[in-house]
Amino acid sequence: MSQPASTKRVITALSAANFVIGMGALMVVGLLSPVASDFRIPPAEAGLMMTYYAVGYAILSPLLISLTGQIGRRRILTAALVIFALSNLCALLAPTPTLLFLSRILTATGAGLFTPVAAAVAAGLSPPDRQARALAAVFFGLTLSQVMGVPAGGFIAYTFGWRAAFAMILVLTLPFIVILWRTVPAGLRFQPVSLSDLGRSITNPRDVLALLFTVLFVGSTFVVYTYIAPLLSETMGFGRNGITLILLLFGGGAVVGNLASGIVTDRIGAFRMLIILCVAQICLLPFYSLMPLSLWVLIPVCFGWSTFGWSFNAAQQLRLISMDRDNAGVLLALNAAAIYVGTALGAYVGGRVLNAAGLLSLGVAAALCAAGALVLLLVSEALIRRRRAAL
Repeated sequence: MSQPASTKRVITALSAANFVIGMGALMVVGLLSPVASDFRIPPAEAGLMMTYYAVGYAILSPLLISLTGQIGRRRILTAALVIFALSNLCALLAPTPTLLFLSRILTATGAGLFTPVAAAVAAGLSPPDRQARALAAVFFGLTLSQVMGVPAGGFIAYTFGWRAAFAMILVLTLPFIVILWRTVPAGLRFQPVSLSDLGRSITNPRDVLALLFTVLFVGSTFVVYTYIAPLLSETMGFGRNGITLILLLFGGGAVVGNLASGIVTDRIGAFRMLIILCVAQICLLPFYSLMPLSLWVLIPVCFGWSTFGWSFNAAQQLRLISMDRDNAGVLLALNAAAIYVGTALGAYVGGRVLNAAGLLSLGVAAALCAAGALVLLLVSEALIRRRRAAL
């Protein structure tokens, strides 16, 4: 079954807008030094831009999705972009570091409303046999922003100043407010959700286990990825060029994984896809504890690690939607929050492991996290099947 041209236009617009959302979230990594220099604060303090965003997103996204469940999706999407645009205007004009950090909470508010609703709209407008592809297409914008967001933000910040980077995001956001208002069908609503639905999800063992799977799976990637530069430098002797090459491979693998995941998931199902991804990560991550490696081994390992790691989004989102279609919006928002929790958890665990056992322990620790994710996946699937059998 093919999708109508109107649905494809909606999905394309949502993906492009997600690209801007992702750039606005991630480019701050490349702004740390210019911001620290301008405000005369330590780089570690400038890093609070990302911390405020991540914490704000994790807390506010599920709450806002629940509170706005009765409002038409077109209004929510455009309102989210208006908030996102205003947040970048506030960052652009921020006279103090504190106000800049607070503007990042406003940025998280817009992004936390937009991305889960965009995923729900794409899945809701698509036939069942193309939902995973639709989700992958919408998430492709975020994936691409990871490849381009950090270098683009850094280049603009070092060339024109860090405020120019926020001005760029502001300018890029504004057209999409109009585009989505004209593209997304008016009056589009799915099953409305509320705070009681949020409470039901966070107290339901099946939902909690499914979301904890996201935390551990994402965390397994960031145990290694957070410290990939010192790992490559100390074990392989890589400098700037070698590390850049590996990061580009990682970004390329993320793009390939995102594009392929929707097609494969539609064919074999979300649960089977996630099993394959967990097993692949369990097999690939220990290679980082065997370094130094030949380049002919390291390159495919890095590319495969990223490809499998970033293939999980479409499958996991489709699985959550199929678990409880009436509460899909809340589950998708909680899943987006779980991604940020997993990112933070992976970085924290990696740091503790690094301090306790050294760089070469990171690969094994990450593989154990992936194995834990596999266990959670199997247990949550058992609960889902038990519930279905009882109905």
